[in-house]
Amino acid sequence: MKKINYRLKISLCFILLVSFSVAIEAQIKKTASVEGITEYKLNNGMKVLLFPDNSAQTITVNITYMVGSRHEGYGEKGMAHLLEHMVFKGTPNHPDIPKELTERGSRPNGTTWYDRTNYYETFNATDENLDWALDLEADRMVNSYIAKKDLESEFSVVRNEFESGENSPTGVLMKNVISAAFLWHNYGQSTIGNRSDIERVPIENLQAFYKKYYRPDNAVLMVTGKFDTDKTLALIEKKFAGIKNPVTPLRDVPTIEPAQDGEKRVNLSRVGDLQVVSALYHTPAGSHEDYATLAVAEEVLTNQPSGRLYKALVDGKKASTIWSFSPFTKEPSFLYINVDVPSDKSLAEAETTLLSVLDGLKDKPITEEEVKRAKANLLKQIDQISRNSAYLGTYMSEFIGAGDWRLAFITRDRIESMTAEKVNAAAQRYLIHTNRTVGNFNPTKTPIRVEIEHTNGLEDLVKNYKGKEGYGAGEAFDVSYENIQNRLDSGTLNKTPIEYGFIKKNNRGKAVTLSFTFRNGNVNDFMNKGKVASYTARMLNKGTQSKSRQDIEDKLSALKSSIRFGGSNGRTTASISTTQESLMETLALMTEMLKNPKFDQQELDKLKTQELAGIEQNKTEPQFLASKRLGLLNQNYKKGHPLYRTTIEEDIEAINAVTINAIQDYYNEFYGISDNATLIAIGNIDEQALKDYFEKEFSNFKSNKAYKPISDKYIANNPANEKIKTPDKKNAISIGVLAFEGSQVDKDYAALQIAGSIFGGGFLNSRIASRLRQKDGISYGAGGRVSVDGDEKDKKSSVMVYAIYAPENASKVQKGFSEEIERFIADGITEDELKVAITSWVQGQNVSRAKDNELSSTINNNLYFDRDMMFHKAIEDRVTSLTVEDVNKVIKKYFKTFDKWTVVNAGDFEKSPEIKSDKKVD
Repeated sequence: MKKINYRLKISLCFILLVSFSVAIEAQIKKTASVEGITEYKLNNGMKVLLFPDNSAQTITVNITYMVGSRHEGYGEKGMAHLLEHMVFKGTPNHPDIPKELTERGSRPNGTTWYDRTNYYETFNATDENLDWALDLEADRMVNSYIAKKDLESEFSVVRNEFESGENSPTGVLMKNVISAAFLWHNYGQSTIGNRSDIERVPIENLQAFYKKYYRPDNAVLMVTGKFDTDKTLALIEKKFAGIKNPVTPLRDVPTIEPAQDGEKRVNLSRVGDLQVVSALYHTPAGSHEDYATLAVAEEVLTNQPSGRLYKALVDGKKASTIWSFSPFTKEPSFLYINVDVPSDKSLAEAETTLLSVLDGLKDKPITEEEVKRAKANLLKQIDQISRNSAYLGTYMSEFIGAGDWRLAFITRDRIESMTAEKVNAAAQRYLIHTNRTVGNFNPTKTPIRVEIEHTNGLEDLVKNYKGKEGYGAGEAFDVSYENIQNRLDSGTLNKTPIEYGFIKKNNRGKAVTLSFTFRNGNVNDFMNKGKVASYTARMLNKGTQSKSRQDIEDKLSALKSSIRFGGSNGRTTASISTTQESLMETLALMTEMLKNPKFDQQELDKLKTQELAGIEQNKTEPQFLASKRLGLLNQNYKKGHPLYRTTIEEDIEAINAVTINAIQDYYNEFYGISDNATLIAIGNIDEQALKDYFEKEFSNFKSNKAYKPISDKYIANNPANEKIKTPDKKNAISIGVLAFEGSQVDKDYAALQIAGSIFGGGFLNSRIASRLRQKDGISYGAGGRVSVDGDEKDKKSSVMVYAIYAPENASKVQKGFSEEIERFIADGITEDELKVAITSWVQGQNVSRAKDNELSSTINNNLYFDRDMMFHKAIEDRVTSLTVEDVNKVIKKYFKTFDKWTVVNAGDFEKSPEIKSDKKVD
């Protein structure tokens, strides 16, 4: 036997270990860092973006693939979107992805756009959850089934999604205008795709598309939220570093869209009431400097209430609504402007006004003041997104798809440095009649064309970009019930009966969420008040005695803050989203809006016109009509009662009845503090400063209307199964409701939560969704929920079920509802379903408590019902101790067969002879 030199062996092992360590470290390299986001790159080409935010208490994993509808070939329209659906069908290691997403309590989705597809999940921040999410995304990058049997059911689900979009004339007009605007480029094709391509795509083509584009060097993984950077990098390396790219490299050969050489026009003829006129202009890619320039121009034109088009059309009473969008794309794209015109107004006049304002920019250039205001509005929006790490993770997909994530910051900087001179130059170049699509071809001897170049030198543009100082990671806030209760400063102010609940914590960007609610009056006070209560609240942001609506908007943009008001009979709420620095100024503005409003007739007229136009638009919409009818079938109050369910005609009558005098009278009578008000604030706050402020400013803001809740006690629903015919609507809907008596303090509440989750909740994993989407493949959206009353006196609770589908599948939907409900009652749930639902519910509650706006709502309800966080902890304890027998018992107690439900079905059932329509919408 050979003698061994152990010292030499140890030395060699050490050298090998060191070499192995160096090899591992070389797998992932840091490549860039901007404002808290750090980029890394694996040897296989996959990019990784990490953005820690300790204050989030959640993690969002978002993976973006640089493939979208732009990459589809002949016969493949909608393939990228169809593939997005198929990737949820499972892998060998994750065979039931919807179930896993549900049991983790995650908030997931996938989206497809022109240049990219992304998948994300937001979940409770634990090491186990992060390991699972990264493993899931790594596995489905290359191991998704993409099986023929799944395609056979899923293509009809996607087709149903396509059909749901076909219901909207506004959406169809937009699709047709965009399509007409592009001769060759795929930006002219809707991401949802072509119906025939969706129906006929061979599975082999879909598999080839998947293998071509789903690969490490075509993906960017972003992780945001509360996580340990080193551990996360190690996990990412473990999950993704071993994935190899296909042998064939990806080559992106862009299609060059030729310059448009004359105005185009599109006319659409469909069932509907609301008229629409729109205009599209070709514009540069998102990475081009002029994208930011045109974003400012777009804001100057369409902002509410300062926009030139808004003033000319809405203020000018020629239209009810105006909106626009300009996608941030990799290649030259478009700006789209939409104008809604009620049927009692002239479409031709609205179009003339629209185009004259756009063409008039040459003679009436945009001013520095308009640019300043537009910049403030846009920068405020960007700032608010930057403070929300969960949303930022998915928001970055747009910029990744357009070339690089740093474009988000570069675009912001470009907006910040924008001048009126640049904006006017861009308007004169792009916003010209030969570059737009609204209508006809106009021959001319001297055609004017605009050649829009592709961006060059993108890598040079971003590689040395450093950005600004980031917002910081914030505090690692423990979202346990005990910690929230311990951190909660609650009580009642001394000089005014405002009950408060404050949680001081260090948020990223020093963000603050605040809500202030006061309640007055009783049921007799609100008889025959119609819509006056809601209109009074909606008018609060339209001007004060010293500030115009525009002054308010400008001030909020400068403060990078938002103030929203909501009101119903007996209740008014002000909600604020701001920062520590701007909190007191924002509060002062909110106080002025509450205490010194100016109810302007012109602003009221615009609100009424907008709401009337909305009703007109919905008159033939299946979902609106089904929901309306469902309420009428369960009418429990006489006309004039504040809870009376109105018809469409009564809605119109009530809107027209609202006057400035009625609003002023309502304000004088019901605005002020009586005996029931709550104040909630979470984030970077000074609790004593808030107490002092509300003591000083609201001690004299009083009402003599003592508060008594409007009782809405449980009454059994009226069994029915009605059908409403809506001609020319390609998507139908069925909604059903079953009332039951129960409240959140009842012992059955915990089991009802789990029963509801299994029945209709979760992510594509409920009984209803599994049947109608996963198994039958007839519905894009199907599910249900159990809603349990928080008031132990009224106990008005219900179970709801719904599905959208093609009208010819109506009988299959009815059968699916009926059979699944009967099976649910007869067989109950399984042990596996119980385990998944409990895990999902608990983690979902953790995610909810980690979001300041949702936690604020919980604390507000606690104060109102005289509860604390231990009330919710007790519910969770009951949920986690549930057995299959416990849940099955409440199912049998509260659920009833489908013939006992109130059901309304709405759609174009003309081609379904087995469907007898009870009502018709002409």
